[in-house]
Amino acid sequence: MIRCHRICSTLSAFRFERRGATVIEFALVAPVLAMLLMGAFDLAHRLYVESALQGVVQKTARDSSLETGTDAEVADKLDQQVRDQVLQLAPKGEVTITRRAYRNYAAAARKAEAFTDVNKDGTCSNGEPYEDANRNGRWDLEGGSTGQGGALDATVYTATVYYPKLFPFWKMVGSSDHATARATTVLRNQPYGDQGTPTAGTCA
Repeated sequence: MIRCHRICSTLSAFRFERRGATVIEFALVAPVLAMLLMGAFDLAHRLYVESALQGVVQKTARDSSLETGTDAEVADKLDQQVRDQVLQLAPKGEVTITRRAYRNYAAAARKAEAFTDVNKDGTCSNGEPYEDANRNGRWDLEGGSTGQGGALDATVYTATVYYPKLFPFWKMVGSSDHATARATTVLRNQPYGDQGTPTAGTCA
């Protein structure tokens, strides 16, 4: 009887002991809280990368619109400046840079070379006339020409960075462990010379 009383007293004391319960509750909540914090840090880092990328792209595009920007060596140097600055924020990232030149802002927004859509099918075909803006002898759906272009051309400058996220737990929750940031701007080259005149052609 005395032994039972002691056991019952001990069990009764455990009923009101909360220190162990706090440890267990923390063990259950801590992983979820940690993942939420890491997700917030990753999101903040991505927004920062996108903001910084947009800023450096704007600066580089302005420098590229100068007369010296059409020089291949100068263009490569400017592109490398973008890569160097972006890789400070995303050290293991892959940076891709493209330039595409159009005759004006309207052509850059439209992209496809202007043509007369006689049969209303949305493509240049069956001898329909078109404006060969890049003078390559064919109608282009993308339009424009690769590179910085020439005087007065509107150049679309795009930089894309593909980089690993800060924390490597994303695959565990069914998401990619990499992120992509992209910045694009359109600036018109300075009028340092005559703009090339487009030729007329007919589609096959």
